[in-house]
Amino acid sequence: MTFRGWPSEALEFYEGLAADNSKTYWTARQAFYEEQVRGPGRELLAELEPEFGPGKIFRPYRDVRFSHDKTPYKTHLGIWLESGYYAQLSADGLAAGGGMYRMAPDQLDRYRRTLDDPRLGPALPDLLAGLEKAGVRIHGHDSLKTSPRGFPKDHPRADLLRHKGLTTWQEWEPAAWMGTATAKTRLVDFFRTSRPLIDWLNHHVGPAAK
Repeated sequence: MTFRGWPSEALEFYEGLAADNSKTYWTARQAFYEEQVRGPGRELLAELEPEFGPGKIFRPYRDVRFSHDKTPYKTHLGIWLESGYYAQLSADGLAAGGGMYRMAPDQLDRYRRTLDDPRLGPALPDLLAGLEKAGVRIHGHDSLKTSPRGFPKDHPRADLLRHKGLTTWQEWEPAAWMGTATAKTRLVDFFRTSRPLIDWLNHHVGPAAK
């Protein structure tokens, strides 16, 4: 099957789920979810994988074991590509990101050691400046208030050393083009623009130890 976007009713489905996050709502509309929300998501994933590698669609059920919020269902569809890209559909529209949201301890160690290297470290700020010039937003996650232990507070890349995750992000408000193949085009363009950061992270940080 060819990806042709999501119908406007898919966004309305998530708007309704946000208002009534219950098994009753979900059960009554599960067939619609499978056909009109997850179905196009599977088609999109199949078309993205040849260029960006294997991926998956996240389960719609929330893990509520350790959460105060016990609502059972996610109010978005998440598509993850193992190479480091992400797409999301919700009532708010379409969103995309790339990078490493939360680095494991061994990844964080490699990230910081690379940034500290006087030969390798300066490349990342230059890379990020180029992405921002291209209109890509950069987000640091779980950031410390100051440089991590073992690094001087006046380190030339202290702002980046503080982050425990680093990603690009883009959001698009609901629009008619989301119901067409243009949705894939927008995502692919964003992924390609984000690729320098994803390539840097994959090369210098790599996967977490198992």
